[in-house]
Amino acid sequence: MSGAHPADTIAEAFEAHRARLTAVAYRALGSHADAEDAIQEAWLRLSRQDAGAIDNLGGWLTTVVGRISLDLLRSGRTRQTVPLDDQLPELTVTLDDGSAPEEVVALGDSVGLALLTVLDSLRPDERLAFVLHDVFAVPFAEIGIILGKSADATKMLASRARRKVQAAQQPASAGRQRREVVQAFLAAARDGQFEQLLQVLHPEVKFTVHTPNGTFVTLGATEVATRARAAGSAARGHAATVNGLPGVISWSEDGIPLSLLAFIVAVGRITEIIAVTDPAKLALIDLPDPV
Repeated sequence: MSGAHPADTIAEAFEAHRARLTAVAYRALGSHADAEDAIQEAWLRLSRQDAGAIDNLGGWLTTVVGRISLDLLRSGRTRQTVPLDDQLPELTVTLDDGSAPEEVVALGDSVGLALLTVLDSLRPDERLAFVLHDVFAVPFAEIGIILGKSADATKMLASRARRKVQAAQQPASAGRQRREVVQAFLAAARDGQFEQLLQVLHPEVKFTVHTPNGTFVTLGATEVATRARAAGSAARGHAATVNGLPGVISWSEDGIPLSLLAFIVAVGRITEIIAVTDPAKLALIDLPDPV
């Protein structure tokens, strides 16, 4: 890494690894904000090192980010994954483009709240071993250095975590059933069928909508059904996966996003709906192009 501008060279090398390091930190910590903090700390540590003495910069940085993440997990100072609540969570949105339901569910679970929720149940060392090995293919020997354990002990940690993740994952049929419930809700909303709306809404359903005038919460099946029937046009968009959950996105005729909906379904009924209609908030979400 020697040269006329070593600091610039080090910065460029770090930037070349930033995307992967951020992905590692986010999967480990479950928060974009925490991941950014971990990456910033890794950069500070690198800036204090003789970078020319580091043989494998990518491996060194992965180890550093892993240790920082582990410290945060053990200290309990990480920000919890934001639920679908009054605050607008970090949203990952993909269009359902005709893929098999199993593939759609797998894609959503791999990037969204579903996997992060399972990871939250793991011990810090289990979580890091699983994320680094199963998601990013880091060898057990290297993970063991981060955890202060042997490669065999690290392998056992990852295996235990993998069993917990697999036990918590729902079959693809459950994903299909959730989407069928949402499709029934959307059809009833479009057609203004009040009784059909009540059939698919949980009696204590929560509907949170982010509008230009603020965030509003509606509770109860009757009240939510009334709002859904009145706003049936929002149900005419394209099916989407939002943080691993079934959803729908709609655009204006000139391609401007109008609304984004996401649904939580349990035991055959919708228990929670989040809607974003605020143009400013929609502009902050990495939305797919209109179809």
